[in-house]
Amino acid sequence: MAKKFYLDELDNFPESVTGRIESPCFLVSEGLLKKNLEALSNVKRMTGAKVFLALKGFAMFSTFPMIRRYLDGVCASGPIEARLGHDEFRKEVHTYAPAFSDEDMRKTIRYSDTIIFNSIAQWKKYRGMIARSGKGIEVGLRVNPGYSEVETDLYNPALPGSRLGMQPEELRGEDLRGVDGLHFHALCEQNADTLVRVLRSFERLYGEHIPRMKWVNFGGGHHITRKDYDVDLLAKTINGFKKKYGVQVHIEPGEAVALNAGVLVATVLDVVRNKKVDNAILDTSAEAHMPDVLAMPYRPNIIGAGRPGEQRHTYRLGGLTCLAGDVIGDYSFAKPLRPGDRLVFLDMAHYSMVKTTTFNGIRHPSIALYDPERNRVRVVRRFGYADYRNRLS
Repeated sequence: MAKKFYLDELDNFPESVTGRIESPCFLVSEGLLKKNLEALSNVKRMTGAKVFLALKGFAMFSTFPMIRRYLDGVCASGPIEARLGHDEFRKEVHTYAPAFSDEDMRKTIRYSDTIIFNSIAQWKKYRGMIARSGKGIEVGLRVNPGYSEVETDLYNPALPGSRLGMQPEELRGEDLRGVDGLHFHALCEQNADTLVRVLRSFERLYGEHIPRMKWVNFGGGHHITRKDYDVDLLAKTINGFKKKYGVQVHIEPGEAVALNAGVLVATVLDVVRNKKVDNAILDTSAEAHMPDVLAMPYRPNIIGAGRPGEQRHTYRLGGLTCLAGDVIGDYSFAKPLRPGDRLVFLDMAHYSMVKTTTFNGIRHPSIALYDPERNRVRVVRRFGYADYRNRLS
């Protein structure tokens, strides 16, 4: 699977910047992030919908002061993300998890404004605890919309047998007083036409419950900041739904907030030849730093690189871990790669930083912000031994 790119990254991440930043490093452009946020703010203006940052996709809290000027709050996946949103974003916090323990629920209540449950049983178990908190927390139920066009099963929450979201028969005969909203999630990097078809299925299965709700959350996966995204269709769909049912609409993009706004800068450490394959070993790793390359899988784009054989010199780019399959892919270059050469992997702000590991003790890439207006780079975090050690015991 290949991701789509619509920005001219050569202009947004010039070599004068990527060539001097420390390596490896996640580098996020404040200018591109602002452009995405303005697009999301436009959706809010057109529809009156609430837009939340999904922390599971992008949780670079040094950017929260900028993001909270445009968005309504955050969506969290449990008490730890909820605390980050509460402490650092300081607007609404909506928390959903497939299940909560008693301790998780106590902490989630402390940091959340809305809590969404994955089953009737969990809602009934914790609704008393929520009421006794006196915080006025709103409650939602996640339902399975029964339809999805996600191509990769690993990322498809609406598959038959999925543990995510209730089926319509589970709501049948239940007294839903005290439930403020319904939530569904069925998109992954998709356009508004897919939402239309998902929504049709959702309404068919749960239409009887919608008029009794305050809000409906359309989940994430809306690629709103992509150049070919049909914003007018999204606005028409949201406004039509609101008018039909008299409810507020929430959406929770994570990827769209940071789409194309960041890169991963890496360095060639060595070139090793095995039979007819030239392996370039980098100071980064698919396994540790960009795991979706192996899990999805997909082939990230690199500035100046082509497909194998497209340019004169082809290399297999490998990571720094001991995993034999820690391979990013085969790429071609106009010139031979040599130790010290910089490679810039595109669209690495979302779902990369949040999914990194310290496998093999590989150092986590530094995190930096680039201000294109001032042509200034600021490293906001470096990582080392303590980060590896403190995850263990």
